[in-house]
Amino acid sequence: MPGHRLLQGRFCRLEPLSLERWGDELYRAYQTAEDDRDWTYLFWERPQTREDFQRYLQAQASSADRNTMVVVDQANGRAVGTCAFLRIDPGNGVAELGTINWSPLMRRSALGSEAIFLMLRHLFDDLGYRRCEWKCDSLNLPSRQAAERLGFRYEGTFRQAVVVKGRTRDTDWLSIIDAEWPARHAAFAAWLSPDNISDDGRQARRLQAFQLG
Repeated sequence: MPGHRLLQGRFCRLEPLSLERWGDELYRAYQTAEDDRDWTYLFWERPQTREDFQRYLQAQASSADRNTMVVVDQANGRAVGTCAFLRIDPGNGVAELGTINWSPLMRRSALGSEAIFLMLRHLFDDLGYRRCEWKCDSLNLPSRQAAERLGFRYEGTFRQAVVVKGRTRDTDWLSIIDAEWPARHAAFAAWLSPDNISDDGRQARRLQAFQLG
């Protein structure tokens, strides 16, 4: 089952969510945001107090339909974001990557893309899954663009799929399947290599330059 083990990368590592270990650091990380815009397309409003944030994290940790991971910056050991394995279906080898909530501390770095790579590698290489899904609000163009940049393919839009914060949401579906993964893996590996990204995070070529379609 994905989401129960440490996933090590070059710039970040992913650890299963522990409220006791990471709660305070995550709260401080999200508090660096100047406004609530990063929470626009999440199912939750931005917690305004430490107590509200604790309840938010507890909901993530206790949810039966997700295994939440903490993104830890390898450079300083600080928690800087969260992501989750959702809709896990071991019998069919399918899982979704979602509830992706990066703090401002992850901006202009390779952390977010590497975190997704670690999750994909865990699903396809470690667990032998056949399909990985990405869903987003059809209005959330940055999420759709990020998914496609990371190698996910658009499959279609579910119209009026859910109601979120009082608004009807159309949901875009994207995926990577096992037959596509070797090329995606090779692209990520080449992009993340020291030949392309220096230790201080400066990249020579973008990930898209390594994607083969």
